[in-house]
Amino acid sequence: MALLAATQLAQAAISPGIPTNPPNLIAPPSVVRPLKVAIYDGPGSGEKGIVTVTQRIQQLPGARVTALKPDQIGTHNLGEFDIVVFSGGSGSAQAKAIGEAGRKNVRAFVEGGGGYLGICAGAYLACAGFEWGLGILNAKTVSQKWQRGRGMMLMELTDEGRAVFGPLRGRFNVRYANGPIINPLGREGLPPYHVAALFRTEISSNGTPVGVMIDSPAVVCAPFGKGRVLTISPHSEDTPGLENFVPRALAWLGEK
Repeated sequence: MALLAATQLAQAAISPGIPTNPPNLIAPPSVVRPLKVAIYDGPGSGEKGIVTVTQRIQQLPGARVTALKPDQIGTHNLGEFDIVVFSGGSGSAQAKAIGEAGRKNVRAFVEGGGGYLGICAGAYLACAGFEWGLGILNAKTVSQKWQRGRGMMLMELTDEGRAVFGPLRGRFNVRYANGPIINPLGREGLPPYHVAALFRTEISSNGTPVGVMIDSPAVVCAPFGKGRVLTISPHSEDTPGLENFVPRALAWLGEK
């Protein structure tokens, strides 16, 4: 209840024209095989975000979640898992914490057939447009100014997004907190991403460019080697009504 109240307060203060989502706006996935999921737990990821995302993973019947510390990302056999998750915080701090060995291990895991879910900071981390990134998503940010602000934004699924998240049409709200605003990098040999959801409103505080967020990708998915990548710029995991958004993403990543 406290989370719902805080979200509604932020919505009223920043985006008074955006309605509250109805309960269970996104339906849970119908059939999911038991998934083994690793979630990064270390510098660059907020504790509350890790807890919330872990709760979302556990909504999937039979799902097993293992938290991995920075050194484990580089030394653990990630092949034991179906999906690796990096949640919100700071993408560059996550990259620094896991180091070159960790980045190489995650990249090899996805290339070999694993799934990667990146939320906000984890979405930054996936991008090939940063020297410190994993290089598994053919994307770059539209500006080096990333502190756009925080608030409730309107988002809308594309046809490709409805194939992942269900047949929802129309706009709905989602909590945003400085997530990446991306466009294609165009790197040769790296598959292009597919847009699953678009931002339909924007925030542009702290001197960030105006007009670049509206109709830009909010959620994208892409192949990488034999694996799959899905990144979510905003925070669906703690937006009322979108509790099944992350489970749907995981179900898609875990398909064989």
